[in-house]
Amino acid sequence: MARIKIFDTTLRDGEQSPGVSLDVREKREIARQLARLGVDVIEAGFPIASEGDFQAVREIAAASSDENPNVVVAGLARAARGDVERAAAAIERASRPRIHTFIATSSIHMEKKLKLAPEQVVDRAVEAVRLAKSFVDDVEFSAEDAGRSDPAFLAEIVTAAIDAGATVVNVPDTVGYMTPWEYGELVRGLFDAVPALAHVDVSTHCHDDLGLAVANSLAGVRAGATQVECTLNGIGERAGNASLEEIVMALETRKDVWGHELGIDTRELYRTSRMVALMTGMVVPPNKAVVGDNAFSHEAGIHQDGVLKAVETYEIMSAETVGRDAGVLVMGKHSGRAAFRRTLADLGYGELEAEKVNALFRQFKDLCDRKASVTSDDIRALVDAETTRVPETYRLQHVQFQSGTGVTPVATVRVATDTGVHEQAALGDGPVDAAFQAIERITQVPLALESFELRSVGHGKDALGEVTVRVRSEDRVVHARGLSTDVVEAAAKAYVEVLNKLAAGLGRDRTGDDATAVSAP
Repeated sequence: MARIKIFDTTLRDGEQSPGVSLDVREKREIARQLARLGVDVIEAGFPIASEGDFQAVREIAAASSDENPNVVVAGLARAARGDVERAAAAIERASRPRIHTFIATSSIHMEKKLKLAPEQVVDRAVEAVRLAKSFVDDVEFSAEDAGRSDPAFLAEIVTAAIDAGATVVNVPDTVGYMTPWEYGELVRGLFDAVPALAHVDVSTHCHDDLGLAVANSLAGVRAGATQVECTLNGIGERAGNASLEEIVMALETRKDVWGHELGIDTRELYRTSRMVALMTGMVVPPNKAVVGDNAFSHEAGIHQDGVLKAVETYEIMSAETVGRDAGVLVMGKHSGRAAFRRTLADLGYGELEAEKVNALFRQFKDLCDRKASVTSDDIRALVDAETTRVPETYRLQHVQFQSGTGVTPVATVRVATDTGVHEQAALGDGPVDAAFQAIERITQVPLALESFELRSVGHGKDALGEVTVRVRSEDRVVHARGLSTDVVEAAAKAYVEVLNKLAAGLGRDRTGDDATAVSAP
């Protein structure tokens, strides 16, 4: 049974999503979780794009040698000496380093963007692959916009790249233009035209502009591709990339059709999806396949009746398979620390340090006083919040508000800092706005709210409210999250977490990144 390799580009292509900004620490955490998930390749970033990207790739590569020696760590590089050398420096400490170099091959890109003749493009590709090969054994070559390239020219440049030493050839549908049958024929035609492809990995990289990224990727696998490039939750430029969790579960659930093996621990899918959503600030839609809140929910009476009689009547895969559990935990205010630790282990968090477990246990006890029942989703939300927490330069002690029809909203906020406890009141358009303005009065830090998302964790009137914000402070952009049964308190917690991240020097300077942004597969 053939093995399909999963190439995750969440930290590179995914981070190019508009509004997404990951700092080095967050990238390290996601990379660690991707390795736990079992991906074969982590594309850690675009080292030439910024100093932050370079450092992130370098740290992930260094950590892989000790933590995850079987994971390939890749750095992206245009077909240019400076890019390749920068990528080589970033990944040099990886246990399994890869340089991923690319150049556009469609006539529109060659003429309008590169302003190069086809033979010049081939020369640049060959030079880049040879240079990359002088640094590492594993070199991937991508023909950007392969989907709109002349098949004969595509075969020519792929042949030249393999002759120069490429070990992986990527066939990107960069602009999401192709249909599944067209993409399958493109890959199949390349195999016919380039016999040497039988001796290297052939990869798919499909964008979702027409909503066909997953279908196109699977069509590529059916045509012989041995690697799929994808992102968690399908994030990426424009409409995003092929969704990793959908690719994986399609191959796993329909092994009768595909007949392929994967190295993915599917029980880590939901956890990884949540982490990426949390850290990028890109909330997963409820109807998202596999990881959306409604993916395993049944409201129609006929469906409920069927599931109660036999779950397979309406579920083609179980929630447990992807690391989800919709059931209520047998946990409450009288549960002890040992039982709580066992519950964490059952949910996949057995590796947490004792200090974090103690902090979570205190939060769990507080939650038990607020909620009638505590669910698995509640516990996961608490863990997510604790594992992404930074040192508390600012600590929210109290928030109180008054609002209603015909009443001007007012909020009073008390925040503790190293200079003491400070309290301010402010008016606003609503209670959340009033709380934010009170916090800004206390801290005197200039903040501009760019996005605000509110979702319910679990179900019921006492469900936890999860607020995710993206805030700009001068040239830095920070994502943060707050969790509470009171949504105004959750919002205030998120805003204070922004301040703590800024105080810790976290967040991302998007100005520098945008100035060096370049196109990529």
